[in-house]
Amino acid sequence: MSLQEKEQEIVEEFEIFDDWLDKYSYIIDLGKELPPVDPAYKVNANLIDGCQSKVWLAYEKKDGRIFFYADSDAIISKGVISLLVKVFSGEKPEDILRSDFGFLKKIGLQEHLSPTRANGLAGMVQRIKEIAQQNIIA
Repeated sequence: MSLQEKEQEIVEEFEIFDDWLDKYSYIIDLGKELPPVDPAYKVNANLIDGCQSKVWLAYEKKDGRIFFYADSDAIISKGVISLLVKVFSGEKPEDILRSDFGFLKKIGLQEHLSPTRANGLAGMVQRIKEIAQQNIIA
């Protein structure tokens, strides 16, 4: 499945729900489905700046693709990072950098998060882009 198809799938999944309480429940469920992270990844170097809660984002590069591993100590933040991992893990760095992350706007995520969580989301997006940029050259 292409990156654009994964983004569209997320948009369609969110369209199923009529209100934001249901969408928050879905985000929480996504966080619960996030595979456990190796404790070795829970280091300060993998903490995302701008998040009120602790959010760790680690990665490895295999066969020209980036695979993300994430966790958070807050349930909503864990759901949000799991959404990003679901879309971008396994993608080529070039494709990640080409993405405008527009699916986040289409589902209305940023506007329905508290200011501190929206800031955390921006930090997550920025970190994914930085990782992609660093690995396009490497």
